[in-house]
Amino acid sequence: MSGWMSALAGGVLIGMAATLLLWLTGRIAGISGILAGVVMPRSGEVAWRVAFLLGLVGAGAAWMWWVPGAYAPRQGFPPLLLVIAGLLVGFGTRMGNGCTSGHGVCGLGRLSPRSLVAVLTFMVTAIVTTYLVRHVA
Repeated sequence: MSGWMSALAGGVLIGMAATLLLWLTGRIAGISGILAGVVMPRSGEVAWRVAFLLGLVGAGAAWMWWVPGAYAPRQGFPPLLLVIAGLLVGFGTRMGNGCTSGHGVCGLGRLSPRSLVAVLTFMVTAIVTTYLVRHVA
């Protein structure tokens, strides 16, 4: 399957999962919030969160098995830099009260002005960071 077709299929699946979660539970499919509810659980809130996260990881694993070579990880990143980047992303999602899935997929779909500002911030930061890492550092 070509790159654009797999991206389209992935986008459709993400949209369907977010829509189904909203219809069936009334919850927004913000992955950082779903994960936070597993790490700091509340009664009656854990099972659906764990199921959603397992489905997310399982679907990615199934895709890698079904379409060998579709995923080609980049090599050569220093592990410490990856850990720092992950912590910064986690900090940003807490500070922005959501992540790209919550704001980008669900928030924009609900025409949320706050989500539009968050997504613009994510995108500008990602573009600047990518430019700096690839062309300056």
